[in-house]
Amino acid sequence: MIYPKIPLAQSIIEICHAKGVHDIIISPGSRNAPLTIGFTNNPKFNCYSIADERCAAFFALGIAQQTRRPVAVVCTSGSALLNYYPALAEAFYSQIPFVVISADRPFDKIDIGDGQTIRQENVFVNHSLYNANLTETASVANDVFINEAINVAIARKGPVHINVPFEEPLYETTNKLSVDFNVTGLNIPQRMVDVDDIIAFTTLWNYSNKILVLVGECAPGSVEQEFLEKLASLPSVVVMTEATSNLHHPSFINNIDTLITPFANADFLELQPRILITFGGMIVSKRVKAFLRKYKPRHHWHIDEHRAYDTFGILTKHFQVQPNQFFKQFLPFIKKTNSDYKSTFEAIRSKRKIKHKEYLSAVPFSDLKAFEGILSALPHDIQLQISNSASIRYAQLFDIDKSIQVFCNRGTSGIDGSTSTAIGAAVGSSRPTVLITGDVGFLYDSNALWNNYIPKDFKIILINNGGGGIFRILPGHQETETFNTYFETSHCLTAEHLAKMYLFDYVVASDGASLKKGLAKLFRQNEKPMILEVFTPTRENDKLLLNYFKALA
Repeated sequence: MIYPKIPLAQSIIEICHAKGVHDIIISPGSRNAPLTIGFTNNPKFNCYSIADERCAAFFALGIAQQTRRPVAVVCTSGSALLNYYPALAEAFYSQIPFVVISADRPFDKIDIGDGQTIRQENVFVNHSLYNANLTETASVANDVFINEAINVAIARKGPVHINVPFEEPLYETTNKLSVDFNVTGLNIPQRMVDVDDIIAFTTLWNYSNKILVLVGECAPGSVEQEFLEKLASLPSVVVMTEATSNLHHPSFINNIDTLITPFANADFLELQPRILITFGGMIVSKRVKAFLRKYKPRHHWHIDEHRAYDTFGILTKHFQVQPNQFFKQFLPFIKKTNSDYKSTFEAIRSKRKIKHKEYLSAVPFSDLKAFEGILSALPHDIQLQISNSASIRYAQLFDIDKSIQVFCNRGTSGIDGSTSTAIGAAVGSSRPTVLITGDVGFLYDSNALWNNYIPKDFKIILINNGGGGIFRILPGHQETETFNTYFETSHCLTAEHLAKMYLFDYVVASDGASLKKGLAKLFRQNEKPMILEVFTPTRENDKLLLNYFKALA
């Protein structure tokens, strides 16, 4: 086997293998040559070459999102490292294990005018869980730092940074290891709810007749079905789920905005929960956040092993356990309480569904109609990746088949890496993958297609409404040159030539009939990746959406 001659590079590679970090995304460079040589010449690693570091990091994020194992990104020194930051921040807020390994100049070369050199130590300090700033020589101390970084990424589910100074020569190799590296164990304790807390908080639960359970992003299958059935059986409990929660039950409310947007103050007051229980990742719905911030519950409990955000300004208890552990300990002590809380919500939901169908049956082709057609036509048992801004918000207005696994980068809610993440997720998953994205997000991340690992059955559904359509829905919308240029970023671009350059099949749709035909072709063809570009009317989409919410009342 071929190894880099530099002992420190050998230590990093061997410890990564011992810790189970086997997916390595490498961007080209010279300073990281010892790592590149070591990783790519070891058959124990799955190595990928992605030239654009920002795309590389989101690609890695997508793999880690699916495997739930740490993935490493490796880059050269200088500004290359800074391009990892958006994906690293997403990993931080979405609690995804993520390892950044950056090659660096030796310490005495920093800030003396040497090329491709910046201050790399602790550059991610605000969003990394651990920063290992190594010295040039292989040592026990360096091994401790490397081990600790990877242990933290696994145990605390987030990003870490290992900064590695290398001096030239960088390309020399050897056929044997020259280091005695050290591997430390990983201990992840099983957290449980304290018995006193169970007594105190189940008593509160059993005396409350209005309990709202709000669920954000969850990995598919992460909450046992028996606990969901128990929650669904309680008349005092309403469960609201988002598309990214991947939780399903006929009684759960999965179109939150459709239900609560038409509420008047009297409705909010009547349905104000006494207890709010949250778990999962970030919440998409701005409306439910506004509801719970204004009409605050008396108690807010959040369930998460690591972090709790006071999203609604009333957090009273953080249960530092997994949701399954919480429900396993709590639900045996929960009693059915006489309440019409759930039945009231169900009655409202039934009315909303009727109004929803009536409006959609009469509305002309638009973003809203496009999403209706797309989501109802998706094949079962796929992985659905959805980009941020308008796409995820439209998707939440419709039912998505429970066999479909749904993902979106909601940690930071940025548009910057949705396509790269989706491609990485397609590589990391055994399921066929479909990405639904808007035009601005797609164009912003178009280098994502510069990738030799895109599966043949990867599909992109691109909603092109000529700009950032979500800004037309927000309060600041005005039909002015400033708005169109600087907010909406109006354009006349399409994906046609990008598709040709990157060898994607390409088809377009601009009305209901062509959309139906395009979707049939999209899901029939699996020999090449494919883009279906759907053109919708720029100046009509916002009016039709706002009228939709009025029609629900």
